[in-house]
Amino acid sequence: MATPRQPETTSPTPPAPGMAWIPGGTFQMGSDNFYLEERPVRTTSVDGFWMDREPVTNRQFTRFVRETGYKTVAERQPNAADYPGALPELLVPGSMVFRRTSHAVPLDDYSQWWEWTPGASWQRPEGPGSGVSKRKRHPVVHVAYEDVQAYCAWAGKILPSEAEWEFAARGGLDGATFAWGDDETPDGQRMANTWQGEFPWQNTVEDGYPGASPVGSYPANGYGLFDMTGNVWEWTDDWYAASHGTEASPCCVPHNPRGPVQDTSYDPTQPEIAIPRKVVKGGSHLCAPNYCFRYRPSARQPEMLDTGMSHLGFRCIVRPE
Repeated sequence: MATPRQPETTSPTPPAPGMAWIPGGTFQMGSDNFYLEERPVRTTSVDGFWMDREPVTNRQFTRFVRETGYKTVAERQPNAADYPGALPELLVPGSMVFRRTSHAVPLDDYSQWWEWTPGASWQRPEGPGSGVSKRKRHPVVHVAYEDVQAYCAWAGKILPSEAEWEFAARGGLDGATFAWGDDETPDGQRMANTWQGEFPWQNTVEDGYPGASPVGSYPANGYGLFDMTGNVWEWTDDWYAASHGTEASPCCVPHNPRGPVQDTSYDPTQPEIAIPRKVVKGGSHLCAPNYCFRYRPSARQPEMLDTGMSHLGFRCIVRPE
């Protein structure tokens, strides 16, 4: 049974507009009921912090780029030395774009629906010919870790740790399956932007959004945060490991854990790709019960530092000094 916890005393003034105070506390991090990488459940605690109520939007990222002249990783020429064996025609600015298939395909081959697309970037989410002028309230996507760090530095903020992100996503419902409770669709209401139908070919679009949705289109969680699950995945600042990397000991509860070390984040099954990975959280509009049932606070995945994708964004936090 999910038990709401009462917020602690809030900080008097947000450090920036659009941020919510997330009270510190102790919670059960992870899940033993779904994917292996979410295990084991362990008691964890975090201090209070401020968090963006919404993912960073195209409007906000546009302002950042205009004021700084920043060029994202997807807009730069790749260095061939970083990608040994890559075809020359692929060593051009671009990013990974989702392409819906026309029929059912094996779900163990993501190349069936992900396509490296020259010219795709945060400004052209589907590649040349697309744009964001009518998506100013949509989450910015196609941002690599370096891009996110640059935005955070400009905004005077930082990325959350995995523990901070998960604590915030739960909204005070410790142990609940979803960010709003244990019922996926309470009273028949959809609570997050996810895939309806059989992924990756059949999208019934029951919620009206075939892709990402404007931020705030679904109810906020108990801490007043929107889109913590579904819509787009979100970067955290923790290195990825196949397990959480922070185990509770008999004597104490991990406090403000910051995850494992970088050396654990390389994929041993892909030794030719020497690119470390960070934890991303929250799932996206591409998550479906038949594939990637990860629109839950405990869910997690690895993401290579240099990779932006059409369903990956972020939000920032500020820790009190």
